[in-house]
Amino acid sequence: MPDDAELDRQAATLLEVIDAMGLPPSYATSPATARRRLEEFFAGGEVEPVDAVTDYEIPGPAGAIPVRQYSPAGSGPHPLVVFYHGGGWTAGSLDTHDNICRALVNRADCVVLSVDYRLAPEHPFPAAFEDCYATAEWATEYAEHVDCDPDRVAVAGDSAGGNLAAAVALRAGDVSRGVGFHEESGDAPDLCHQALVYPAVNSPAGPFFESYEENSEDYFLERASMDYYYDNYVADPADARNAYLAPLLADDLSDLPPASVLTAGFDPLRDEGRAYVDRLREASVEVVHEEFGGQIHGFVSMTDELDGADDALDFLADELAAAFGTD
Repeated sequence: MPDDAELDRQAATLLEVIDAMGLPPSYATSPATARRRLEEFFAGGEVEPVDAVTDYEIPGPAGAIPVRQYSPAGSGPHPLVVFYHGGGWTAGSLDTHDNICRALVNRADCVVLSVDYRLAPEHPFPAAFEDCYATAEWATEYAEHVDCDPDRVAVAGDSAGGNLAAAVALRAGDVSRGVGFHEESGDAPDLCHQALVYPAVNSPAGPFFESYEENSEDYFLERASMDYYYDNYVADPADARNAYLAPLLADDLSDLPPASVLTAGFDPLRDEGRAYVDRLREASVEVVHEEFGGQIHGFVSMTDELDGADDALDFLADELAAAFGTD
């Protein structure tokens, strides 16, 4: 049990329902099965209406990247959130995180651009990261063409998507400072905020955290599942120390955009999220950290089952609105 927190009653009931299904854990299935199960669990059902939803493709480093744009009512230019879904770099899609994107549109009065990046193991690191960075570049360059404000562009994501959002912000900072990217001539994406939801910012090459042991099983995301996801994503062991795979291991986190970091008490990733908050603060990056002590990994997506998901979405929307100057 993490710290002195008690497991949220609704989360406990949901975990009992999932356990009663008798399904094998994700790490004991193929990537195709993991993807199908995530779709079945999170996609579908009633959706929160937004003014407009448009699917299209943008250019990427290895071909077209599918994206989905969610827009609020009213005239622009609107602030823009580039959103990266979770799923262990192995699963997840535009559909699995549709509810989060719709909620952020309505609560933060912004456009959300959700990214269908390439998945592992077919496309290991750095494929997903490169797609996500390319989308942030596109968003800042073409914001005005989609009725958005290029000076108010943020990145956001949950779990593996939080990893990707943090990595995109880190690379944008490196490029703007000319660190390690002398071959790049374009401007770095000018990001005003990064919203990281229980982000996976460590790697097997990084430090060990107690939450890996405390929450290793029985709380939706299991430690063995994280091992499985990393095995899928990290084809070359040398990449485990790459800062764009594990932002917690970066040497320099200075000059990054302000961050909002959300962690969950009953989550194997809890402590690395806390550690990233500490690293950002040590680098004088403005950070707001909110921990939902009784919640499990993935709870923000569970809007139909958990009241805590609404509270978390309110927190994220308030943080984004403050960053956009629309609060």
